[in-house]
Amino acid sequence: MQQSKILIRTGIKFADDIDALHHIGETLLNAGVVKASYPSALLEREATYPTGIALEQHAVAIPHCEATHANEPAIYLIRPDKPVSFYQADDDGTVPARLIIALVVTHPDRQLALLRRLFCALQDSAFLDALLAAPEDDMATLFSQAVLH
Repeated sequence: MQQSKILIRTGIKFADDIDALHHIGETLLNAGVVKASYPSALLEREATYPTGIALEQHAVAIPHCEATHANEPAIYLIRPDKPVSFYQADDDGTVPARLIIALVVTHPDRQLALLRRLFCALQDSAFLDALLAAPEDDMATLFSQAVLH
């Protein structure tokens, strides 16, 4: 299985979820991991299928779109300076996402498996607390050990 590239950014300020999605699209395009079609596809998918998820103690957002917009698998972990409101995946309201996990997959069949492992890891509040508190340099290792093992 091809290893996902992990990108990390902390302490970034976003006006709202759309601002965050624009940043994700631009960053991943500049990194070469997505095609030119990715930024607009990401916005369209989020508008139709929101990705905010309320967990036991925190909320996260997991924006992603179809594999046809990807060049290589990647995960972009963003810990904004303050929570960003994302519309909930399973409700009409919003959640204050303290962590944004943008997924880029190249094989649709592997996306479901990755989401399952990710959701399993996120159910562990100690893991999420550790990700939210970890120094930026440690986040990729922490994430990889829990989700990509």
